[in-house]
Amino acid sequence: MGDLLKKIDKGENDKYDSQKQIVDLLKKLEKTPKKDDDFQKKFEEMSATIGDLLKKIDKGEQERGILWEKIEKMKQEKDEIAQEKNQIAQEKEVLLHNLEKMKQEKDEIAQEKNEIAQEKEQLKKEIERKKDQFKSVWRDIPLYADWRKEEFQTVNLTLDAATAHPALFLSEEGRRITWQEPCQDLPISPERFASIPCVLGQLHASSGRYFWEVEVQNAHSWDLGVCRNYVERNGRVIMSPQNGFWAIRLYDGQYWGLTYPETSLTLKEKPCRVGVFLDCVAGDVSFYNMKDGSHIYTFSKQTFSGVIRPLFRLWSSDSGPLTIVQVE
Repeated sequence: MGDLLKKIDKGENDKYDSQKQIVDLLKKLEKTPKKDDDFQKKFEEMSATIGDLLKKIDKGEQERGILWEKIEKMKQEKDEIAQEKNQIAQEKEVLLHNLEKMKQEKDEIAQEKNEIAQEKEQLKKEIERKKDQFKSVWRDIPLYADWRKEEFQTVNLTLDAATAHPALFLSEEGRRITWQEPCQDLPISPERFASIPCVLGQLHASSGRYFWEVEVQNAHSWDLGVCRNYVERNGRVIMSPQNGFWAIRLYDGQYWGLTYPETSLTLKEKPCRVGVFLDCVAGDVSFYNMKDGSHIYTFSKQTFSGVIRPLFRLWSSDSGPLTIVQVE
């Protein structure tokens, strides 16, 4: 802009010089005698010179006008730049404020995460403490099926077809039991149940602790539990611990523990899966609702002599299926 102002100042000086020349020429023309033979010639020469000077002045005015327009435009652009710089400064201020706020929020989140981590660690320690406390007396506390499972060996149980009553149909993989009518024509043997529709699992247990799950969601009448390997299979059989059976029953919508006499059981909800815990060491058989881990019933401090095996029973054609849950 300084160069433009210098040009404008120079143009003003040129205008002043041209105007001064015109004045001088006019004065000179006034002093020239009109009767002089050269007056007309001098008048024409001076008029031409004055005309050139006026054109120069006019041209200078136009150039200065253009220069002033440029200056005004530059001022406008300068104001716009200043305005943009001011806006950028304001945005920068907002951005810095937001960054500071984000940093503060990040610090708060980090603090919260740290507090949550500490609470989680404390909760984990508390759970471990309660878990250890539970494990020290787990035989006497009929709760927390998932924790109890850690003390037992989970078995991939299958059914022993040689023991199945003719009314029971076993799936090909040996994990599902359904009722079949008419009864199958199966060979008679001492191992096969003839009077009650039962089948045994392949597990033969005389020591240790074992766990398996049975899907009962679509079954309506069943017995589940364990029995001695050589229980009575023919004639009138009463399922009770005295006769070598430790089982629970669902019949006509009622749940029972098969003691002698039977024990009525009250469940909060119908189980979809029943977990069976067999502890040969302590003489304990416990049943749990695996949906919520709640306790159903326990036969405790029993005398297991010889081999103990899983037991399954259906009652009739509308009993529905029992399915052993396969462990991956």
